[in-house]
Amino acid sequence: MGGAGDRMVDIAYIFPGQGAQYVGMGKDLYDNFPAARDIFDKANQILKIDLKKICFEGPDEELSTTNNSQPAILTASIAALRAFEASPVSGQFTPRFSLGLSLGEYTALVACGSMSFEDALVLVKKRGDLMEEASRKNPGRMACVIGMDLKAIEDLCKGIGCEIANLNCPGQVVVSGKTNNVELFASLAKEKGAKRVLMLDVSGPFHSSLMTSARDKLKDHIDKVRMSEPKLSFISNVDARVQTDTAKIRENLIAQVNSKTFWEESVKTVAAAGVRTFLEIGPGQVLKGLLKKIDPKLEVKNYGTLKDLQVQAGNPV
Repeated sequence: MGGAGDRMVDIAYIFPGQGAQYVGMGKDLYDNFPAARDIFDKANQILKIDLKKICFEGPDEELSTTNNSQPAILTASIAALRAFEASPVSGQFTPRFSLGLSLGEYTALVACGSMSFEDALVLVKKRGDLMEEASRKNPGRMACVIGMDLKAIEDLCKGIGCEIANLNCPGQVVVSGKTNNVELFASLAKEKGAKRVLMLDVSGPFHSSLMTSARDKLKDHIDKVRMSEPKLSFISNVDARVQTDTAKIRENLIAQVNSKTFWEESVKTVAAAGVRTFLEIGPGQVLKGLLKKIDPKLEVKNYGTLKDLQVQAGNPV
């Protein structure tokens, strides 16, 4: 930790969700930090698949499947967190909040001591398997709508059977539904004033009622997992509130599978508590981009690679 006289900065941990994965993620941390190596080796042992090889070597098609990407992102993110904790740079910060986008919520629970890495990994693998299964039964897509009024999006969704899946940041809403419906939505949204509509590279209609079968099957697994009261202020995706009661955390994790996520409001909850510095820990920089749109004054530092740790160590706060 920092020495006497060092200025400690209150921070929030933020963890990425599905879509942040890339081939090669975590390899530099595995090669340089025993704590990160331990996490990847443990994941291989627990899941009895070569998750490490999938993360480090791909191919991308294998890494990007829902049932592989979810445990892979959780593992890479916790490996990055353990590398960060083992590095001198961690002494500059005092963690106060822990939150993650969708899948990242499980990583956030591990980070705040509410769930063990081992239990979270098994649970997330099951979650990915069940969501993949639901996607095969109910094929669908997700689309990101940019620059369109929320009420207009809601009205258009109701008319063609789509649902709002994610409220990520101002001017950006993700819509989920059956493939034909989402494609129809995309064409109509442009006519109704959307600046852009981007089809997302995901394998199913996540955070929609089409995932209800996955939610129902996952409930038994979530109900049985060991959970402790979070040591940091944990914020749930489905209500953007700090949750300390493990029964409510379980309830929200179950609901999250087929409910919309409130990422923008979650970030605002942290900012309203006076924390202005966020550490995005894990692969990619998706959340950094979202936070800059939520509030340009927020500071976001990334810790997902060896280079990130080296840069930040050379540029203390």
